[in-house]
Amino acid sequence: MFTPRGLIGCPVTPLREDGSLDVGGLEKLVDFLVRNGVDSLALTMHLGESLNLSAEERKKVVEVALKTTAGRVPVMVHVSLPGTRQVIELGCHAQDSGAAGVIVITPYYWTPPREVLIEHFTAICGELEISVTGYNFPQKLGVSLTIDILAELMATQANFVALKDASFDMEYFTEVCRLSGGLGRDFAVLPGIEYLLPTTVLGGAGSFSACSAVAPNLVKSLFAACARGEYAKAKDLQFRVSRLYNAIRVDYPAGIKAAQGLMGRPAGPTRLPVRAMNEERLGRIKSEMTALGLFETEPQGW
Repeated sequence: MFTPRGLIGCPVTPLREDGSLDVGGLEKLVDFLVRNGVDSLALTMHLGESLNLSAEERKKVVEVALKTTAGRVPVMVHVSLPGTRQVIELGCHAQDSGAAGVIVITPYYWTPPREVLIEHFTAICGELEISVTGYNFPQKLGVSLTIDILAELMATQANFVALKDASFDMEYFTEVCRLSGGLGRDFAVLPGIEYLLPTTVLGGAGSFSACSAVAPNLVKSLFAACARGEYAKAKDLQFRVSRLYNAIRVDYPAGIKAAQGLMGRPAGPTRLPVRAMNEERLGRIKSEMTALGLFETEPQGW
């Protein structure tokens, strides 16, 4: 059973200027991330505009990614949708296509009570044989995978193997790490983006990575320093990664696509309602990337 650890590359979804899926661009991006050191891939995350893609497009992205990775790294699939049956449909497609696991957030729009959230995740885990990673983002969705919900799922669902926590709540993250440490089986807890230094010391298993497609060398250096316990070095690197992320998160994910384009790895436009990048915002991103020295220290092009 695959348990996600290390750096998890989360690619954007490349689009052509007419808004259609750019399969060739996706192949290049997936290959770039694998060659530049991610330990696994997760797609299509919100960074990959999952909410702006049809179910068929999401399936196509998975198929292209799996073909391109050709077994070099495990692939996880974000299958979140408002309805449990919809999630299971995408999850079964991911499993049949060869994915190592799926990622499931609490249902969109609905605010189900505790017992219904448990039913939702139990139904998904029961239908799939591959690993399931829960995804906690209460600020966006108004629903949390509380500690007691996680404890029940950990105890009852053998393929519930990890949590992506995007709450940025250190009390919550600490308690989940404490809970998982006494579980008696492998369970990974990871932050939603590269806040590796504060989470590694608590037992965090790595990170989902939004910045690896822009500055893979910087992100890998941070992960390595944290893994070796070189916390003074990691502190400086963490501040640099945080500075980069805060520069490119503008109009998420348009800013990340723009930053990739500045590095010679274009991924095309975003779809509405994500706001398109303009020259002023692009200039601010370029200025910050220049100040960080990324054009001298990171790979250019594919």
